[in-house]
Amino acid sequence: MAVPKRRTSKTRRNKRRAHWKLALPGLVKCSHCREAKLAHRVCPSCGYYKDKEIVSEK
Repeated sequence: MAVPKRRTSKTRRNKRRAHWKLALPGLVKCSHCREAKLAHRVCPSCGYYKDKEIVSEK
C-alpha cells in the first residue's frame, strides 16, 4: 500500500481544492409567461412545460 513520504501542506491542499465551487443553476425564461425557471422543469408560476399545461391552477 502506498504511503506518502511527506505531509501535504495547507497551501498545496488548498490549491488542489481551489476549483471546488458551487455552480449557478441553469435558469431560463418560461416560454409561456417569461418568468425565470430552472431548465427542464415545470414552471412554478404558470404550470407550463414545453407549451403544454402540466399543472392546472385551481
